Amino acid sequence: MTDISEVKYARSADGIDIAYQTVGSGPVDIVHVSGFISNLDMIWDIPPIAVRYQRFADMGRLIAFDKRGTGLSDRTLGFGSVADRMDDIRAVVDAAGVERAVIYAISEGGPLALLFAATYPDRVSKLVLYGTFARILSAPDYPEGRDPDETHALIDMVGDIWGTGQAMRMFIPDAPEEAAPALARYERTSCTPKMAVEILRKNVEMDVREILPTISVPTLVVHANGDPIVPIACGRYLAAHIPGARIVELEGVIHGTWNMAEQLTAEIPTFIVGDTREPDVDRLLATVLFTDIVSSTERAAVVGDQAWRRLLDDHDRVARQEMDRFRGRLVNTTGDGLLATFDGPARAIGCAQAIHNGVRPLGIDIRAGLHTGEIELRGNDITGMGVVIARRICDLAAQGELLASRTVKDLVTGSGIAFAERGAHQLKGVPDDWQLYAVA
Repeated sequence: MTDISEVKYARSADGIDIAYQTVGSGPVDIVHVSGFISNLDMIWDIPPIAVRYQRFADMGRLIAFDKRGTGLSDRTLGFGSVADRMDDIRAVVDAAGVERAVIYAISEGGPLALLFAATYPDRVSKLVLYGTFARILSAPDYPEGRDPDETHALIDMVGDIWGTGQAMRMFIPDAPEEAAPALARYERTSCTPKMAVEILRKNVEMDVREILPTISVPTLVVHANGDPIVPIACGRYLAAHIPGARIVELEGVIHGTWNMAEQLTAEIPTFIVGDTREPDVDRLLATVLFTDIVSSTERAAVVGDQAWRRLLDDHDRVARQEMDRFRGRLVNTTGDGLLATFDGPARAIGCAQAIHNGVRPLGIDIRAGLHTGEIELRGNDITGMGVVIARRICDLAAQGELLASRTVKDLVTGSGIAFAERGAHQLKGVPDDWQLYAVA
């Protein structure tokens, strides 16, 4: 058996402790993003997981972790948006000293891994997606997913039978009868019935379809053509919308299988240890924030040049303080506003709200625009359509309003942040209509 490290803890940006451990060593770091539950103390008692972990450890250093809400990590989802939960990966790779890694993601781990790869392309060498999705539920604009009513009924059933081992059998139907006690312990030690239901309900809220074109790392999609949990159409959608992605379709009506030697097809090890191209680190996913001081010209005329300069200095001081607090990067000031980027939309929203509240005692009102999209780095500056869209959204915001794109809203679903619809708008120089939302 490969040497296994002691369980250690990383701390996510919102203060949640994430348990992780490393297995094996070698030239390749492989970060395993599990399905909806796990328990690092129990995985070696469950043959399908143990075999998979051992196979990865034979290729390099495996970094495994229990996502928030499960196993040895904090038993809470925190805010619970896909962006919040993605930060668990960031916390673990930082704590484990990972520079660049292959990310192997299963089932619900897929959307988290996709968002991580888009946000931190310099930290990801390759992406392997097994039995996963960008969105799990079907919708009028997305017929590929599962039926919503059937899915919610399945989630309720999981809650009713949790702790008996029968819930895991829904995901690993070929598990032998003698495995039932171990599966039951794995369920009970991974989370409670209530948390299992909460995690699954959060999973069906996740939607990262809009970020797929921004994925710039080599990607392999592996999916069973008869998968009863995540339809094969979800895997095909990933392969069709991630640039350069390749799909391997397995035969069988499986989501997981007891025989992991078959599930880890020859293509996966070959893909992992094969040649790695350098990532395009000048292009990445970011949340872009623009702010403007409302009626700045009129206010400057009233107070005079010297007083206006002092107000601008005070505005910039508040903005920089809040940028530091919310982990933002101030790209530049625009005379009567600012341009900044964030690696998570919830932090960008929190920062914009804090700046708004911080400058009001100065007699200043701001408006703000937010969009999560692809940007290009040009030295200390940024360009790209993501920047243009955020600028146009800011131009449409009313006094004191924080206006966001639908992408921002989708990525913070589950965080408790409320929005009010502001309708569809044409953005100058940007194709299509854009649905906008005001942060309540």
